[in-house]
Amino acid sequence: MTLKLGCGKTNYEFMRDQMQLKFLEYDQTHMVEKFCLKHDEEYLYIKFVGRIYRIKRKSGKAEWSEDDFKNCTVAGYNEAMSIFDILCYSKDGCHLSGKFCNIHQLKGTVQSSRTGGTIFYHQIRYFDGKTEKLCHACEVLEGEKETIGDVSYRLYPFEFLPMMLQFWNSDEEFPANLKIMWDENILDYVHYETAQFIASHVLHRIEEIMDQC
Repeated sequence: MTLKLGCGKTNYEFMRDQMQLKFLEYDQTHMVEKFCLKHDEEYLYIKFVGRIYRIKRKSGKAEWSEDDFKNCTVAGYNEAMSIFDILCYSKDGCHLSGKFCNIHQLKGTVQSSRTGGTIFYHQIRYFDGKTEKLCHACEVLEGEKETIGDVSYRLYPFEFLPMMLQFWNSDEEFPANLKIMWDENILDYVHYETAQFIASHVLHRIEEIMDQC
């Protein structure tokens, strides 16, 4: 449930704004060097799920634009928390393993056979039978086509951090199924919960693009 606080903000907006202030406590020069970020005196820039975001260096405000910042939209909760988490909390020396696995099977987490299908029930229903549109959306997001499933793409929520999307349409014997997989070292980049925020935003963006087809 989303709660409205006395200041007129939702609880999600309040937590996002608190994280903006926390961002200011971290070494921005280190962030730039670590992830080779484009930057100037006023902003840091980072690409997230196909859009360019900028973070104001003196306030932490994050916003995105699709027209070189002639028009801007303030980042929502999932977007801002994902960006702040990777910039502020990723481990020094973080690197990819090149091996993908389900997030419930990562080292240091409780082992589970779940695929995440129940979490993304809405998206599974929405994608079912829309293979062509789903492929189109993944390609708009500059995904790299893979071979497993009816639709399979390696996507890059951040340019340096891949995830794998695999989808099977329903048939007479089996329901539709969606798998989201991460590099085995994902937790060196973001917290467990943040990986779910990122996946949710990727799927939201895919739906947006499919709606426009």
